[in-house]
Amino acid sequence: MKIAAIGEAMIELSMSGDTADVRVAGDTLNTAIYLKRTAPMLEVDYITRVGTDAFSDRIVAAIEAEDIGTQAVERDPERTPGLYAITTDAAGERSFAYWRDSSAARMVFATPSGPDFSVLERYDVIYTSAITLAILPTSTRTALIRWLRAFRKRGGRVAFDSNYRPRLWGDPDAARAAIHSMWVLSDIALPSIDDEMDLTGESARAVVDRFVALRRTGALKRGAQGPLCLETGTSANYPAADKVVDTTAAGDSFNGAYLGALLMGAPQDQALRAGHALASEVIGHRGAILPH
Repeated sequence: MKIAAIGEAMIELSMSGDTADVRVAGDTLNTAIYLKRTAPMLEVDYITRVGTDAFSDRIVAAIEAEDIGTQAVERDPERTPGLYAITTDAAGERSFAYWRDSSAARMVFATPSGPDFSVLERYDVIYTSAITLAILPTSTRTALIRWLRAFRKRGGRVAFDSNYRPRLWGDPDAARAAIHSMWVLSDIALPSIDDEMDLTGESARAVVDRFVALRRTGALKRGAQGPLCLETGTSANYPAADKVVDTTAAGDSFNGAYLGALLMGAPQDQALRAGHALASEVIGHRGAILPH
């Protein structure tokens, strides 16, 4: 099985006082890494655009070190990668500062004659997120959603994570329309309840009811409460994390372990527990990616 994750790989500065650990991360990249670690026999590629600078080389090398394919990573001599810094409070809650306006990933799929998605044809499953949609030009975003709809009709599967970030969108109506379109066409839905409440203004109960009514495979992520199974609308008892140091990539790591288990044939309850267990471990460490 061949899986493509589409998104933006960034340079991550994980702050500790006046010093920083320099790493490589990004929401869909984090998921791709944890997916590959959970199910190493699956073929996982990352789809993005980076520059030709030293930091871009560092990004490609970091992705390859995780045994994730980079043959579809585009290079752009006119642009550089995005960068973000993470700071955390005493409870492990994170805050971010971003420098990504000129990120090469914003122009992924771009050609002089318009967006070209032919590189995606070889995959069985395509995973992306609302962050990816938000950074794309409107015309590319619209064309990608249209292409994914056709891809699904040809037998491909689409997995999607909401990851709603208002600052990236500017226009909340555009965000609601694009994200709604993705929920409708996705085979595997991985929403977070806080994101959906922020996006739509709905109550938690209304979000649950809406996603259960979609009858999709997937999980509604609810933080410490643990995931709710979208197929059944039920939850289980999930153990609390031993400690919370940094909540960065909690949802991304859940997605990776859940998808890895699910795509390898595990039943829903096992996939949900795999996702929760990995997310609980990740938030006990600084940064998005656990050391090997």
